[in-house]
Amino acid sequence: MVNLTSMSGFLLMGFSENRKLQILYALLFLVTYLMALTGNLLIITVTTLDHRLQSPMYYFLKHLSVLDLCFISVTVPQCIANSLTNSGYISLGQCILQVFFFIALASSEVAILTVMSYDRYVAICRPLQYETIMDPCTCRHAVAAVWLAGGFSGLMHTAVNFSIPLCGERVIYQFFCDIPQMLKLACSHEFVNEIAVAAFTTSAAFICLVSIVLSYVHIFSVVLRIPSAEGRTKVFATCLPHLFVVTFFLSTAGFEFLRPPSDSQSAMDLMFSIFYTVIPPTLNPVIYSLRNEAMKAALRKVLSKGEVSPRKMYLKAIFKF
Repeated sequence: MVNLTSMSGFLLMGFSENRKLQILYALLFLVTYLMALTGNLLIITVTTLDHRLQSPMYYFLKHLSVLDLCFISVTVPQCIANSLTNSGYISLGQCILQVFFFIALASSEVAILTVMSYDRYVAICRPLQYETIMDPCTCRHAVAAVWLAGGFSGLMHTAVNFSIPLCGERVIYQFFCDIPQMLKLACSHEFVNEIAVAAFTTSAAFICLVSIVLSYVHIFSVVLRIPSAEGRTKVFATCLPHLFVVTFFLSTAGFEFLRPPSDSQSAMDLMFSIFYTVIPPTLNPVIYSLRNEAMKAALRKVLSKGEVSPRKMYLKAIFKF
């Protein structure tokens, strides 16, 4: 028996205490993780090696895939290991790192989705100025700002959250170190600093959401005036996948983080956490590749026999990135 009060780490309750169900969940998560790993690595490789996919849109898509790959790797491998070993224990150091990278990567994902929506706005609404506005230097600065903003957000949440004294049994009713669940372990309800940081992060996410909505309002107003049905279809095929990704990610994450945490393990908590931690990184490669003819052509070229050896392709992608 584990002394839940005296241990330095935390106990993640996960999905079930039934051993057979634990193994089943581990296998499902493993398959999902491998799908996300394969899909995002393919997009990173293709957008790096194919000279036709060097526009800002694919540059940002490559970084979105890097973020997705890292984001799903923060929580899912730990969950798989805990299920297979029948142990939900996570050390304090692991929990700190998990919270930092989870918040940092989630914040960076919201930021990169905002940048991608602005890129589509400029490409469709201001095409004559596109190359001037979205020049390579601007794109690199935008991506650097995305990563720095995410790191700053993760650092703030981690520093404030782990400075709060905890009391009682260190049990987290999630499959990862979830901040709302961890705040329930605080010795008192005086965590004003965490509320202030959460309010700042929520405000920044809301500003990103408003920017995305305004970009697409302008985009659709221009698209609907295009006389060619083929032209409208092409634009919608490019923009609708991005809009779906943004809506799904922000709506599920917002619902989970803005509602008060339950006092016990809830199937709804687990379901919504899967919706924004596992499903978006897995579906993004499928959504962006299946709805984009250039991506499909590049994937067929890379995956065709005799193009290039997997090892050489991987090394070239790494060095060019």
